[in-house]
Amino acid sequence: MPSRHQLLFASAAISSFLFATTVQAATPSAQPAKDTQPAAKTSATHNSSADTPTTAPIAGILDGSNGETINVHGRHAADGTGAKYMNKIVYLGPLGNRDTLDTPYSVMGVPHDVVVNQQLRNINDMAQYLPSVQLEIRGDPNTSRPQSRGFEADVVANSRLDGLNVVSTTPYPAEWVDNLQVLNGLAGAMYGPQNPAGVFEYTLKRPTDRRTERLSVGVDSIGTPTVNGDISGRIGKKGWFGYRLNMLHADGTAYTENSWIRREMVSADFDIHLDDKTVIELDASHYTYAERGTAPAFGINASTQVSQIPTAPDLSNSIGAPWSGFNMETNTFLAKIKHQFNKNWSITLGGLYQDAIRSSFPSSNTIINNNGKYTETPSAAKTANDFRVGSNMAYLNGRVHTGPLTHDLVIGTNGYMMGNYNPTSWTTYSGASGGGYLDGAHDHVGSQPYFSGRFKSASITSQSLIVGDTIKINKHWSVMGTLSWSWINQESRKTSAPKGANYTIPGAFVSSSVSAAFSPTASVMYKPTENQTIYFTYADSVQAGPSSNASAANPYTTLPIAHSQEYEVGYKIRYGKMQFNVAGFRMTSPYAASICATKACSGASGSLLYAYAGTQRNYGVEAQISGEILPNLSVLAGMTWLDAELLNSNVTAAVPGTNGTKTVSANGKEIVGVAPLQANLLLDYRLPSSLGAFASGWAFNANVHYMGNRAADMTNTLHTGSYTTLDLGTRYAFHVHHFPWVVRFGVSNATNERYWASVYTGSPGATSGSAESLYAGLPRIYHFTFSAEF
Repeated sequence: MPSRHQLLFASAAISSFLFATTVQAATPSAQPAKDTQPAAKTSATHNSSADTPTTAPIAGILDGSNGETINVHGRHAADGTGAKYMNKIVYLGPLGNRDTLDTPYSVMGVPHDVVVNQQLRNINDMAQYLPSVQLEIRGDPNTSRPQSRGFEADVVANSRLDGLNVVSTTPYPAEWVDNLQVLNGLAGAMYGPQNPAGVFEYTLKRPTDRRTERLSVGVDSIGTPTVNGDISGRIGKKGWFGYRLNMLHADGTAYTENSWIRREMVSADFDIHLDDKTVIELDASHYTYAERGTAPAFGINASTQVSQIPTAPDLSNSIGAPWSGFNMETNTFLAKIKHQFNKNWSITLGGLYQDAIRSSFPSSNTIINNNGKYTETPSAAKTANDFRVGSNMAYLNGRVHTGPLTHDLVIGTNGYMMGNYNPTSWTTYSGASGGGYLDGAHDHVGSQPYFSGRFKSASITSQSLIVGDTIKINKHWSVMGTLSWSWINQESRKTSAPKGANYTIPGAFVSSSVSAAFSPTASVMYKPTENQTIYFTYADSVQAGPSSNASAANPYTTLPIAHSQEYEVGYKIRYGKMQFNVAGFRMTSPYAASICATKACSGASGSLLYAYAGTQRNYGVEAQISGEILPNLSVLAGMTWLDAELLNSNVTAAVPGTNGTKTVSANGKEIVGVAPLQANLLLDYRLPSSLGAFASGWAFNANVHYMGNRAADMTNTLHTGSYTTLDLGTRYAFHVHHFPWVVRFGVSNATNERYWASVYTGSPGATSGSAESLYAGLPRIYHFTFSAEF
């Protein structure tokens, strides 16, 4: 019998194509006349390939444009083949869309054409193109927690979909979004309390002006067939109703034998223009992601004899237990209304609800010696398996003049509510552990664990009041100031478990709250010419305090709110179709860790106090170049040099390879998992039209990614080593009866480099030496995609 997800997918697909047929019947021509175009086009955030930026305060309200909007007259190019890699417009939440040259922040982006041409399958694949971003893989690359500038992002506070908070640690398909932009640095004055990891902003695909029915089919080695249907257009007088229906199905073997992966998505996006000044945006999506038998995490515990990290395994060889994996389901609903009062004043209201469900049943693997021997035990992740988020925004933007000064004003509010839910019971495995060697035979034991029951384990509510003013003094000088006051309430539930039992008994909630926590940001911008900007920014941002777990000496304690600080200076220049930006920064943030509460502390469970125990200080330089360096050669490249250390700390950590008998101070040590140097270079070359119609359809791309040597434990005894990967690809675009078709072929990790893609510490500072988590990088994978428009 088919599953409910398969039935849902099939029903939605049939309904969508019936709707498309109705649209075709209602539209007399495939090329609508001018008067059928909408009075105003809409885009939730920045335009990844717009040609005409604007600094008006109403930018992004009713005059945006989706990256796929193209000329409706005559033949048009296939999606993404133009390789437009420069970002002229960025989205700054309450400040709306702004030209990058009028933005005193380091904002880097992965535009739509990169997503398409590199055949990305999940949004975390975009991270490698941004030199200040890294991923903490939580189960597999699809469920990673992002980092920026060496700071770990929050589960919800640092990630946004069209400006509204969403869960960062649930999988999303790349086919769902148009582009990614990351604001590096502190942004609490604009977005409310969050970690100093910046803002990860994903832009949904929106209805296009030209009617489009696009079908894409593809396969990834060693065999995951993928089908994606994308239908978009506008109907009604002046195109008042815009629609976009997007469907995805992928089911097959992952990157190694004895593995399996399934991805299914249905999304619908609508624009309803009530008049030429008011538009309603509605979006809904359902995504399921499931996998079995893929690579597990490997822990390195300081109580073992591991004094160096073994070479990463080749994941093209089956290493994961066939029963281990994930079942995940993410449902998202979003609504916005935008109204433009006049050319100077506008308002935006929006809300989002998301339910991210995950069942995680990986094997628990621990490397126990330098030769790569490891143990394996079936495990059930008893952490949160359901995140429910509701987020909101309300912004009033306007422009006023006071004498020679121009003010772009904003007053508004944004925030979110999140509830965590955990299982009450789970199956356990009591047999002998399996294991093997990273490069040898593997002995898998046990079977898939299961969960039952559910209780609300924690919640957080955050709401901020925001005011801001950008003052243009003259054509050279301007200043920006943004202030926010935030109200935070956090709750965590006490739990207990009978000795030896595999279930949890929920207890009472422990709560903490703070009112009107203040976050200011101030910037000065100087433009020596129209195409250059020099800026200085100071920011002080609040973030919610972390909470201790049941095994701490102070269980279920929420630490006071923390303040992070940043100083940043940057330079930006746009020349022709090229853009370059560079920034230097210094950032500090309190560092929470488990420390000994008394001199007699043994490091055992219950003896470690969870507290602020030092300052994480990161400073560095980052740069990015994007656009066309030659008429047929596009580039997206960047590098980041970063020094991330723990200062003023009384944290002690166990030294690996000493069986936990030796501990040293972590003060002055590098932060675990942060690369001192990271760089990426993506080139895309299209053969010139002078070679003839046939040859000019060809294009070639290459991407080189470098990751520096990262510390893998708090004492800096272990390091991952550096690595370099190479991706190669080609595509051929052609027309069939004036419709654009394109064939793409690529290979990621062409040299089959073996490397550790992610390393992070789960509970920093434990004197007994908590396990560090290591995830190996993916092996060589081939990708093929054929896309056709009708």
